Amino acid sequence: MPTMNMIQALNDAHKIAMRADEDIVVFGEDAGYFGGVFRVTEGLQKEFGKERAFDAPISENGIVATAVGMAAYGLKPLIEIQFADYIYPGYDQIVSEVAKMRYRTAGEWTMPMVIRTPYGGGIYGGQTHSQSPESLFTHIAGLKVVVPSTPYDAKGLLLASVEDPDPVIFFEPKRIYNGPFSGHHDQPVVPWSKSEGSDVPEGHYTVPLGKANVVREGEALTVLAYGTMVHVARSAMEEADIDAEIIDLRTLVPLDIKAIEASVKKTGRCLIVHEAPRTSGFGAELSALVTERCFYHLEAPVERVTGWDTPYPHSYEWTYFPGPARIKSALEKVMAD
Repeated sequence: MPTMNMIQALNDAHKIAMRADEDIVVFGEDAGYFGGVFRVTEGLQKEFGKERAFDAPISENGIVATAVGMAAYGLKPLIEIQFADYIYPGYDQIVSEVAKMRYRTAGEWTMPMVIRTPYGGGIYGGQTHSQSPESLFTHIAGLKVVVPSTPYDAKGLLLASVEDPDPVIFFEPKRIYNGPFSGHHDQPVVPWSKSEGSDVPEGHYTVPLGKANVVREGEALTVLAYGTMVHVARSAMEEADIDAEIIDLRTLVPLDIKAIEASVKKTGRCLIVHEAPRTSGFGAELSALVTERCFYHLEAPVERVTGWDTPYPHSYEWTYFPGPARIKSALEKVMAD
């Protein structure tokens, strides 16, 4: 079985999907000839031609609007927004057209499209290249929201997203494109080839949407995370020697609430970790769900470790970033009660 980093796994998923279905088209800023700023679409134009893999103008609203028209007429656009920070110009199209088409046509039309975009911090990208806007899309009925944390999941989830008749917003944690991240920026980078989740089967397979993954079993605490934070949380739990159960959500919508509920009822404690700002972040929804469904099993209030309610600061990158030190402080609080 080949070992891949996340970029290679996503690239492989593109090729498998495009070879199987001639209706799939890929485009975005620099996504054609150049192969994308992170090289996820590298080689697609050479193999499939300029009609199926091409560059788009610097106009996110235009990219999404074009994809809407394509999907309505039977194509399957798999588009790239170069950074999640620049998805906002296309937000009106996503909310008003992409998410609503199936409803407004009483199911006669679907929107079989995937919007890929790199998100998150830890790369010294500052306020315009580090944002985590996932909660803005989980709030919109009609959208599915996916966040992989390993190359294996990235390939399987992307193929599942392409095959889904509903629109999918596919967030790629760019900090872990080339390897998992412990949260310690001053430690050597570990490549995916030496890490779990990098064994990626050849050919077609899918990871089902709406199915979380228990990446670490435990009895003392449930940790809910996704993307880069899965690896940071795992590192923090191992350093603290806590018998924590870590759940990688993988998809935020649909959410595997059964897996969450079963774990929290077993452990009696819950810690939520994400990079996005705290107020109205997806962790707030998770906290509400856990409290509603597991209230009588909780032995302590649900804790959250998140980004700040500020723009992502360049000079305070590792203070803002929910790293091991901040997770440790939250651990002490949730375990002390």
